[in-house]
Amino acid sequence: MKTEHPRIPTCTYRLQFNRWFTFAQAREIVPYLRSLGISDVYASPYFQAGSESLHGYDIIDHNKLNAAVGSQEEYNAWVAELQAHGMGQVLDFVPNHMGIAESGNKWWMDVLENGPSSMYAPYFDIDWRPLKSDLRDKVLLPILSDQYGRVLERGELQVRFEEGAFYLAYQNQKLPIAPGTYRFVLEMALENLAEYKDEGFYGEFQSILTALEYLPRRTETDPEKIAERAREKEIVKRRLERRCQEAPQVQRAIEKALAQINGRPGDPRSFDRLDELLNAQSYRLAFWRVAAEEINYRRFFDVNDLAAIRMELPEVFDAAHQLVFDLIRTGAVTGLRIDHPDGLYLPKEYLDALQRRCAKVLGMPLPKDGRAVYMVAEKILSGPEKLRSDWPLHGTTGYDFANQAAGVFVDVAAEADMTRTFHRFIGHTLHFGHLVYAKKRLVMRIALANEVEVLGNMLDRLSEKNRWFRDFTFEALARAVRETIACFPVYRTYLAPGQPVSDEDQQVIERAIASAKRRNPAIEESIFNFLRDILLFRFPENLNTQAREEHMQFVLKFQQFTGPIMAKGLEDTAFYIYNRLAALNEVGGEPQQFGLSVDAFHQRNLDRHLHWPATLLATSTHDTKRSEDVRARMLAISEIPELWRRSLPRWRTVNRRWKKNVNESEAPDANEEYLLYQTLLGTWPVASNGRPVENVDTGYIERIQAYMTKALNEAKLNTSWIQPNEEWLAATRDFVAKILEATPKNKFLPTFLPVAEEIARLGAINSLAQALLKLTSPGVPDIYQGNEVWNYSLVDPDNRRPVDYQARAEMLSCLSSKTPEGLLQNWPDGRIKMFLTQGALRFRSDHVDLFRNGNYLPLRAIGTFADCCLSFARQLDSDWAIVIVPRLSSRIGFPPTGDRWKGTVIELPESISLERGREIFTGRELSIQNRQIRLADAMSILPFAIITNL
Repeated sequence: MKTEHPRIPTCTYRLQFNRWFTFAQAREIVPYLRSLGISDVYASPYFQAGSESLHGYDIIDHNKLNAAVGSQEEYNAWVAELQAHGMGQVLDFVPNHMGIAESGNKWWMDVLENGPSSMYAPYFDIDWRPLKSDLRDKVLLPILSDQYGRVLERGELQVRFEEGAFYLAYQNQKLPIAPGTYRFVLEMALENLAEYKDEGFYGEFQSILTALEYLPRRTETDPEKIAERAREKEIVKRRLERRCQEAPQVQRAIEKALAQINGRPGDPRSFDRLDELLNAQSYRLAFWRVAAEEINYRRFFDVNDLAAIRMELPEVFDAAHQLVFDLIRTGAVTGLRIDHPDGLYLPKEYLDALQRRCAKVLGMPLPKDGRAVYMVAEKILSGPEKLRSDWPLHGTTGYDFANQAAGVFVDVAAEADMTRTFHRFIGHTLHFGHLVYAKKRLVMRIALANEVEVLGNMLDRLSEKNRWFRDFTFEALARAVRETIACFPVYRTYLAPGQPVSDEDQQVIERAIASAKRRNPAIEESIFNFLRDILLFRFPENLNTQAREEHMQFVLKFQQFTGPIMAKGLEDTAFYIYNRLAALNEVGGEPQQFGLSVDAFHQRNLDRHLHWPATLLATSTHDTKRSEDVRARMLAISEIPELWRRSLPRWRTVNRRWKKNVNESEAPDANEEYLLYQTLLGTWPVASNGRPVENVDTGYIERIQAYMTKALNEAKLNTSWIQPNEEWLAATRDFVAKILEATPKNKFLPTFLPVAEEIARLGAINSLAQALLKLTSPGVPDIYQGNEVWNYSLVDPDNRRPVDYQARAEMLSCLSSKTPEGLLQNWPDGRIKMFLTQGALRFRSDHVDLFRNGNYLPLRAIGTFADCCLSFARQLDSDWAIVIVPRLSSRIGFPPTGDRWKGTVIELPESISLERGREIFTGRELSIQNRQIRLADAMSILPFAIITNL
């Protein structure tokens, strides 16, 4: 299939590849996806990852396909099937980090074996000169389940010998032993061979020991010495393997030596030699809980098993992109999604390089706008922040749209009532800004302490070189760094060497510094001014080249660390605490803003139309805290604030007996209980008659228990991942089980189910409206796997459960025999959402130019329920399509169709002047009089509409 680049998708469909969903299975569903209206598959990472990986972001080899997902032949067959159906593929690429938990990562294993003298040492962001001198020229490996001494003396660390090489075995991990330290074992083995001194192999064995003495040290960084070490160590291994094969006595002598070195549990002194051997390695084994304070390699956030790589180095860029460029060259991949660009040293430079190389492999000149292939980035925009216009992208992965689409279904008039109810239930007020500030400081203390310490140390060294600032103490400087990061309003800034500071970046830094000063009146203002000037490239004029480089290095490092702290403090902590309306707690969301006006939604769409017409539009992703349908239900709580307020104390009263006293507190606490009730309303199963089921199965209960365990650990109030409070977690699991137990004595369910019924109906209308907005707004709609019908999944791993594509394919094949009236009547089966999706996508595919290049015209409603609908037109020359969806439908009734809309009408601009139009979902012809469309006519059958003259 010949692809014109950049190939802009009409609609993408996200597939999560892992050992449970393979290339072969993906091939089988291609005809189904095409029939649904999908133009491009949007694939999760499928390069070689950890053996147990269910997400693919822990890549251990960028240049191999994941064997668990399928073979090269199966991959080729899938791609051929896509191409046969005229479909493209957008691939999720991970440039920021690699998985290091398994020995399959050859780069990392080489670093562990050879330390700074590894040819791959520069590939990783490792501080070989950390503050702790004991870690000099070593990598801290926080992989132990207990304190090092205890693990050692329990005999859990064992050195083994295989194919001429020694390695350390711990649980399921294999760590290399530095060749220069083989002598610890081989010298003992030589003693065991004393009776064979006259044998030829004895002299050869001595020769191997001599070769080890001349091996360049693991601290060598001279390229020639590194090459010599890499070559000679492998020769030693081959010689050693050959000796063991030819002389079994050597193998036995080594095994005897290892038995002595590996120690005997119960005899602490027997581990001294092993301890000595391990201390001589290029890594220092440690209890996993010490990682926050002493780890000396940059990670993805605080995940010890994901080590950052230095993609800014040309050799790393070249080594990591061989396969992906080959897939682009052959047409297997037609677009890219770039994971976590904020972790990169210089994001724009990376994206520029990527587009240049894509153009080169495609044999085409780089377009003037720098965009050779379709490319979006996982950039989280905070508040008014906009995607950088000079980045060679087509947009973001769509979190911004997801939050805007959610906000427009919130009843903003209920804010005061909802806030009072929340505060009354939890027993105190909660200010979102103060909460985020406090939780970012918490994260810097318990999860990312060393990263901040490193920045403080770098800043301290800079101050020491300037007589104006040398009196600033290390503690004062480190605190200024912490406070500024805690006050950072966005994920990061993007200053780059040789480039002027942008207005956006200057405003961000000035704002953060001003906020930090205000929160810390006891810290001398000049310390913050010193930090501000460095962050804005206002370096002292008398700096030499090296000093300027050091100042620049600090700024670029600082930029890499603010994002993880924001993500962990906001998304993974505050969002599990500020539960006023938890549906707003989404990646990139601002839950302190209670909803979004219709006018503001139109303004965001106009901005996308003008600047990012091919950006992705998401409503569910693998990273969202809950699926679009769960969110749509939970948003509806804002429509029934009085019922919500009355229900909560009833539920609390009848369920209090199931709480347990843990450390003099009731578990779960009030805020956790508040989140639980919202979650139950968002996920409760509905029967075919539209009524909530009276009894839920064990599978559902276990899912809610697992979700609450994650939510509580993320909140870090009564328990955490680092220090799990098992008693509290068990009490919460029991509470969930008891309140959902279907017994005559259960007083909760009879009062809960009527509310669940109302929320399920309102949520279904919200879901349909949200889906149609996504499928018709400026941008490229993206559907997360399985969400073409109702999907009530929660945060990962719940949202990675297998999708039943056979059932969906059967539903799709039968749609043509269903009437719109029947689909609405049987809305609980989910077919109506699939009907909407297929209908809108077919229309979009038939009129690509209208949606890609057509104007976006907000339309105004007037009449009784003018506030309860949202409408816009897409227009290209004389072609037009008008989109109408309901909102706040509790005011109208269920379903919000026909005469329930009373006299509400949509007013059309003069540019749309026709007497008739066709509603695409029902095929009905509508009369348009006085440039007005009556909603009672437009939505006479279905609670959504697209009216067109095409």
